[in-house]
Amino acid sequence: NLIINGAMQVAQRGTSSTSATSGYHVVDRFQSENPGADEAPTRQQVDVSSSSTPYSLGFRKAYKLTNGNQTGGAGADDIMNIRYSIEAQNVSNSGWNYKSASSFVTLQFWIKSSVSQNFNMYLRSRDGTNQSFAFDTGTLSADTWTKITKTIPGNSNIQIDSDNGEGFQINFGPFWGTNRTDNSVTNNVWQTINGSARMKDNTSTWYTTNDATFEITGVQLEVGSVATDFEHRSFGQELALCQRYYQRIVDSVTGGNYIGIGSNYTSTQAYLFIRFLQQMRAIPTIDQANISASFVLYDSANTSGVTFNTFTSLTGEAVQGTGLVVNVSCSAGKASIFQVVNGQGNYLAVSAEL
Repeated sequence: NLIINGAMQVAQRGTSSTSATSGYHVVDRFQSENPGADEAPTRQQVDVSSSSTPYSLGFRKAYKLTNGNQTGGAGADDIMNIRYSIEAQNVSNSGWNYKSASSFVTLQFWIKSSVSQNFNMYLRSRDGTNQSFAFDTGTLSADTWTKITKTIPGNSNIQIDSDNGEGFQINFGPFWGTNRTDNSVTNNVWQTINGSARMKDNTSTWYTTNDATFEITGVQLEVGSVATDFEHRSFGQELALCQRYYQRIVDSVTGGNYIGIGSNYTSTQAYLFIRFLQQMRAIPTIDQANISASFVLYDSANTSGVTFNTFTSLTGEAVQGTGLVVNVSCSAGKASIFQVVNGQGNYLAVSAEL
């Protein structure tokens, strides 16, 4: 299975978000887009009902998108999308001869919508001249889990490099405005990507229905022309795979967690070295929240702790570990201990997402 966290088990960032910005918010490796939305959607990691077919097949979690109130209607430039990006070398080395029309990968997933309609989706190769492959789900029954299976051939125009960049992308919808769609698009064939014609025109019913919901789980992409049983991995396995792209170094609820040991380089700057839990895909960036009065530095001259507002930058940047630079009033030349002291939703994380 080329998909990481396809059963939606891991949600390092939290289980719910109403952020107005596009990006990674809840379930790891699945990002959402919502440009043009009058009201930001709610993204959640939710439980799968025990009376459903996906539950009987071992799925316990799903990614749920709840539409806001789109009072302005379905704008031509509006998007509401769930996107999954695959590292190029994982596709390139998968055994799929993506240059050959007689070699296949098979995509499968479970989907549920509170609105009965057909949803248009598309795949995209991301190296060289990008290619796209549009398809649809067929009309779904409202509030009913439906399994979608799509077999995708290779194409001589596809290029996927053997590197750590984005090589392949799956766009699940549920809505794209007409500035990016056109009914001239042919489903189930590869074509050179056209930004204004990625798929057929979308039905707007879901998008214009207040608080409509859209759920997916059981996402699997595998080499071959036949969908096999979903590859269930343990939570620990999925978490380790997710941590190549994003990992929480510390996430305190009650406080008292030590981050690590560092040194005071000057009287205003301290360095802290962090060893990552897994090797990152690339040199990461810092992700942090509610740092003020949440983290303190202790040294022999400041045994009561000195608070600081932010981790300012990375130094000695690497994919296995990094030095964090902290601007703080301290005693030069002293060894330091960094600690989380309260539970105000404070966290420190590093991100190397695609």
